[in-house]
This record gives sequence, C-alpha cells and structure tokens, in this order.
Amino acid sequence: MEIVIKISQFLLSLSLLIVLHEFGHYLPARAFKTRVEKFFLFFDVKYALFRKKIGETVYGIGWLPLGGYVKISGMIDESMDKEQMAEPPKPWEFRSKKAWQRLIIMLGGVIVNFIVALLIYIFASAFYGDTDIDTASLKGGYHFENTTLKEIGFQTGDHIVAINGVAYENDTELKNAFIVANEVTVNRNGVEKTISLPEDFLGQLSETSGEGLFEIRIPFIVASIPDTSANKNVALVEGDILKSINGKPAEFYDQLEDELENHKGGTVTATFDSDGNDKEVTLNVSDQGRLGIYRLTNPRLFQEMGYFKINRKEYTLLESFGVGWNKFTSKFAWYGKQLKMIFNPSTGAYKGVGGFKAIYDIFPDYWSWENFWGITAFLSIMLGVLNLLPIPALDGGHVMFLLWEMVTGRKPGDKFMEYAQIVGFFLLIALLLFANGNDIYRAFSK
Repeated sequence: MEIVIKISQFLLSLSLLIVLHEFGHYLPARAFKTRVEKFFLFFDVKYALFRKKIGETVYGIGWLPLGGYVKISGMIDESMDKEQMAEPPKPWEFRSKKAWQRLIIMLGGVIVNFIVALLIYIFASAFYGDTDIDTASLKGGYHFENTTLKEIGFQTGDHIVAINGVAYENDTELKNAFIVANEVTVNRNGVEKTISLPEDFLGQLSETSGEGLFEIRIPFIVASIPDTSANKNVALVEGDILKSINGKPAEFYDQLEDELENHKGGTVTATFDSDGNDKEVTLNVSDQGRLGIYRLTNPRLFQEMGYFKINRKEYTLLESFGVGWNKFTSKFAWYGKQLKMIFNPSTGAYKGVGGFKAIYDIFPDYWSWENFWGITAFLSIMLGVLNLLPIPALDGGHVMFLLWEMVTGRKPGDKFMEYAQIVGFFLLIALLLFANGNDIYRAFSK
C-alpha cells in the first residue's frame, strides 16, 4: 500500500507540473495567433494512450512518462519536422512571429512553473501555517548516523548552533542549509566547536546517501507488538518507555539501536518505565538487529515529555503573501547553490545527482496534502530552473538563440537550429542516463 501511495503522489505531482508548464507555452502561442498542433502529457512515441483533436490541436497522453510537449507550427523542436520547415513560412507559424513574441512563448513554461510554486507557498502558508521543531530546544541534540559525517567529526549528541555563522530556529531550515554548508558550529557537552566541511563534502555524502544524515534524538516508547514478532509474548504494553538496555542507559532510541547491533541473533535485558514502575524483560533480537516492536512516533507526545519544543505559526491570507514570497525566494536560492555546486567538479556534488528514483524517494509513504504541496512547489522550481539551462533542446536553449537574434539582428539559420537541436537532444539523453544511472548505482551499492 505504501508503494501505491508514493507512486500516486509522484505521478500526480509530475503530471500536474508538466501540464501547467506546457500550458505556459500554449497560452501565449494562442494569444499571438500561433498554431499549436499537439499538446501531450508524456511522449507519444509511435502511439498514444489517448488522443483527441479539438479545433487545430490534438490533445493526448503518451505512454512514455519522460515529460510532455506542445508542438508549435513552424518551430524546430523535438519533433524535427523538416518537411514543414522546408515550406515557405505561414502567418500562423512560430517562425513568422516577432522575436519578442517568440521569446514570451518560450519563456511561458518556466514563468508558469515559478508562479505555480509561489502560489502554492502562499496558499499553503495561509491554509496550513508552519509547524516545525525548535532546534534550540532539543534535549539530546542530534543522532548522527551517517558514516561520512562521523568521519568528518560530528558526534551523536551534538547540538548544531550555526551553519556558516547563521543560527537556524527550525529543524527543516537547518537541514536544508546543512546540505550547502562550508562550516558547522556545534555545542558538544557545553563547549562550542566549529567543524569545517571538505570541498568535496557532497561527493563524499553521496557515497553514504542510503544512511540518511542526522535525526532528532527521541525515546523508544512501545506502540504495539505484532503477532509475527519473536517478542509477541513479552509483557509490554502501549506507552512503556525504555530506560536501559543490558544495564546501559538507553534514554534515546539510537542508544538501543547501537546495543542491538552488537547482539544480533541473541537476547538483551531491557528495563522499561511502565506507569512510573520499572519493568525488566528479556527481548529477542533478530539476525538483522531488530526487536519486532512498533514504537510511537508522536511529536506532540515527545514535546509533552520535554524532548523538544514544536514551533507553530499561523498566518492570515494577507501575511501569507509575504511568507510565501520568502519561502519561494529562499528555495530558489537554495536550489541555485546546489546547481552551482553540481557544475563544479571539485565539490563532487555531481555524484549525488538523481533521476526519477531520487524524485520518487522524496515523497513519503503516507498521504499528506501539506507534504504533497510542499514537494510539488519545490519540484516546480526545479523544473523551471532546469528548463532555463542553455541547452538547445530545452527552453533555455531557444531563449539563448532568440536573445542572440534580438541583440545582433541576425536570426540563426534553420540548418543551424536543426543541428543544435540534435546536439541538445543527445546532451539531454546523456544527462538522463547519468542521473538515472546514479540512482541504479546507489540502489546496488546499498
């Protein structure tokens, strides 16, 4: 069921963004009386799952879910329609329009992507507000589970005070900033320490991406024990709180994990707090280092127990415009920093580039409209920025040639545009293979 939920969110989000992006081209094209021959979600190589002609345009859904497109008359695009381009220009064709009109048509898709992201941030702020964990309130600091981070010098229990000299109030903002950090200041046992990250930090991190980064330390509280568990007959009930394992303190879940790792296939003795009374039990540990006990993951409960504080902010519709704009610009800048690092080989960030699997993994395995819209807004920014890259087969490539025409007064020849489109197409295929190849490599590395 979890897989169905993730796939549903993935397909719904991408389909929505692709259709809106293509409408960004379609609407100004029609406004300038340019004929749009096809409007497709996904690619209809050889055949389509659905097609219907309305007026001059064929609308449809292709079978290859690698994007979508609008075919505009008189334009050299992925269709490579050389026969049409060999004929004299027609008044309704793209090539017959003024340069500034063609520029607006080509920029329409990315403009819509940015507008969609901004509107989502605005209305999500008004509807949901903001809920996050106060970083200064963490009782046990963070649990660092990533091998790369531990080798750099981070330790479980560290409180992150600042990143690049900036303090972050909320956990989500802090983790976003961490990805593009140069140095991180932590408080370790009352002493502040600054850890400098290596230039190829992201490259190193991509090698251990399956391990996560770091998480807030929380207690182990029993939720339930399934009938399939080796510990199904142990006298534990919902709400029992782990205190120690084999005589060692285990206030936090990560302390339990470390001890279980050393007793795979054996048993451990654990002490739980059960309504204020100590309860000692013997637990079976699987060969994978698991107990087979479901645990509570209720942030409100953890807040009541004093493990952290939850910040909750609500906004009026008027306030949400400013809040939404700030979220949009910060996400835009954050993604821009990542992209800059990806194109700098010395950072090794290119190793972390992902394809469809990486996007799929962003979505949670439960349905939350708040999470869905937040992820969709960020993907909309990504789609807009990537389409602006000056690669001939992308919108940014067409924009680059149009700007050249507007500045020099010379329009690139059709043959040149054909060859540029072919080069751009192969560049895109190479990038697609590289990104999805990284996904495959990481999956087999795990």
